[in-house]
Amino acid sequence: MIDRISRRSMLTGAVAAGAASLASSVVSAAPATKWDETVDVIVIGSGFAGLAAAIEAKKAGANVVVLEKMPTAGGNSIINGGILTATGCPQQKKAGIEDSFDLLEKDILVAGNYMNDKAKVHLLAQSALSNFEWTVKELGVEYLPDAIGQEGGHSVPRYVTTKNGSGSGIVQKELDKCKELGIPVRLRCYVQNIIRTEKGVEGVRVREGYRFPNEGSGKEKTIRATKGVVLCYGGFSADVKFRMFQDPKLDGSLDTTNQPGATSELWRETMAIGCLQVQDDWIQCGPWTSPREKGMGIGWQFSQTAAAEYGLWVNSDGKRFVNELANRKVRADAIMVEGTAGKKCFAICNEANVAPLKKQRPGFLERMLERKIVEKYDTLDELAKAAGINAENLKKEVAAFNEIVKNKVDPVWGRYINNAQTPLTEGPWYYGDLLPKVHHCMGGLVTDNDCRVLDVRTDKPIPHLYAAGEATGMVHGAVRLGSVAILDCLVFGRICGQKVAAEK
Repeated sequence: MIDRISRRSMLTGAVAAGAASLASSVVSAAPATKWDETVDVIVIGSGFAGLAAAIEAKKAGANVVVLEKMPTAGGNSIINGGILTATGCPQQKKAGIEDSFDLLEKDILVAGNYMNDKAKVHLLAQSALSNFEWTVKELGVEYLPDAIGQEGGHSVPRYVTTKNGSGSGIVQKELDKCKELGIPVRLRCYVQNIIRTEKGVEGVRVREGYRFPNEGSGKEKTIRATKGVVLCYGGFSADVKFRMFQDPKLDGSLDTTNQPGATSELWRETMAIGCLQVQDDWIQCGPWTSPREKGMGIGWQFSQTAAAEYGLWVNSDGKRFVNELANRKVRADAIMVEGTAGKKCFAICNEANVAPLKKQRPGFLERMLERKIVEKYDTLDELAKAAGINAENLKKEVAAFNEIVKNKVDPVWGRYINNAQTPLTEGPWYYGDLLPKVHHCMGGLVTDNDCRVLDVRTDKPIPHLYAAGEATGMVHGAVRLGSVAILDCLVFGRICGQKVAAEK
């Protein structure tokens, strides 16, 4: 009996010690005794979400500062493709496309394998039109007036495109609004620590004058946030080591579409201070990227806007191998499977069906041709020879696909056939190579309906800590649909700004 009691006492002591150790690991042992600066709200990250949060918080009366570790603002957002889900927008109505917020919601959940937070998806879908209108009326963003596109996994065409064909068409307008409102966006300001005490998050420790990726560069400084800190630091797709911890397949042999600063420092820091994170191993690869260029590049615009929507994708055997408008994971996985069998994959389109690309992205096809990202040939035989595709099979596959286009039904792959698509009969012909690149992190911080970050031990909100954008999880589930990222960032970024400004 004495032994049992002793062992129980020892176990109790060990548990207590463990709990104390955990508590000290997630709450700063000693809060900063001297703050170098005090503001109401600190926003970390200067992409879509961070700038939207800053704008809303400032409009609500808060004193706001935006911190960005890189030498330029915008992160991945500024090199984003500039396509925004906008169900119900004038462009969609003009094209006679029937759509609804409910259908958008269903598409997001289906693609996400129902691993999404349903309440967030509902809010996201219901906000699609009002968010589009906010970017136009509040920010002055300009979109192509007659172009409406369809990304993989969407039931119908529903994305609008910025006039300059880039996310910078939105980010620059956000930066302009920040300047108008007097919101400082501090560059080369690396967040070294998020300072959490028993009161919640009180501020951050930064290094001003930081030079990426030199961790020890810059001068240390502490900044207090009396209302709260908003985390919009994005994903980690450019961090090979960290992404391999989550998914060992995503090694250094795979390029990324992301800018170099898409690294894991704040993913690790939020883990260290006790933030709940989920689904970090759900990392999306873009299926439409080209191995002939580094990073995101521009070739994806041919592969998606022309070939996926109006042409077809084939392998070295000259055969279609996937629904060209399936979600990104399905298509990326299919290309990788073909690769393991020693086959390359290609995006193909003809002159008549590249018209939407030329309309949406004037001059881009010419740039692709100049850089040899896309090649052009008069006949399918010439194209097949240059690409190393079985010519006879390719011609048969194109003929079979043309019947699908005429009948508007794809019995093999279930592909959506755009009303504006015509049979691929006359040349010239275009093709580009397909090879996936690491693109987007679907997992991340768990937040409640007010965008407050939850504690890993209690599942309750951590006081004064908010988050939005790619730093957060459970919005997209297993797969993020193309053109929904900007919607996600802006909708929840704005909520963060409104909520944090209301803190006492």
